[in-house]
Amino acid sequence: MTFRLDVIWKEWLQFALGLGNTVWLCAVSMLLSLLLGVLFVVPLMSRRRYVRVVARTVVDSGRCIPFLLLTYLVYYALPSLGLSLDKWTAALITLVLYNTAYMAEILRAAWVHLPLGQTEAGRAFGYTGIRLFRRIILPQVLIAVGPVVGNQLVQLIKDSAFLSIITLPELTYAANSVQSFYFVPFESFLVATLLYWGLCGAVEYLVRRGERLAAMVRRGHGN
Repeated sequence: MTFRLDVIWKEWLQFALGLGNTVWLCAVSMLLSLLLGVLFVVPLMSRRRYVRVVARTVVDSGRCIPFLLLTYLVYYALPSLGLSLDKWTAALITLVLYNTAYMAEILRAAWVHLPLGQTEAGRAFGYTGIRLFRRIILPQVLIAVGPVVGNQLVQLIKDSAFLSIITLPELTYAANSVQSFYFVPFESFLVATLLYWGLCGAVEYLVRRGERLAAMVRRGHGN
């Protein structure tokens, strides 16, 4: 077997564009999902039972739908209801919807495990409602979920490969385009695999760096 490196080199720009599209799409989706997750965690932790039930139902429903099926629903099924979306909009909406459900649950779990004494101390200093959440609860929750959010970003990157079914020019679509034109499936998909590996490895490296930095900050406050 001969490795067709000449084909990969010839089509490096297509792989680079696919990787770039994957990076920016996942970054934007992760940021929007985190923001929406922050908004969604409030009703999930509401003292009103009916609010919690409705929020829990929405979150659990989002987590139970396979990502590939959700992509089909958004891009191929919605037009039958009169709502047609271009591939970029459909991809972004699908990633955000799917990921927001997980982010909301991640934030809820971190909130539940916060020491009650800190929240009570915040109330003692006059923080209530949204001020208590924004100044006392949310910063601690975001610090606590750092590694888990990193893992979720890795999962988001891998899920984005399914977007090739709507012909979005991300990394998997680029690899498939090259292999279908030159008939080099091994070379094309191996390169794509290595690029995904490098991208996910970079995320994991940043997460570990963030963990060490957070540990240093905590030790500093402890001293």
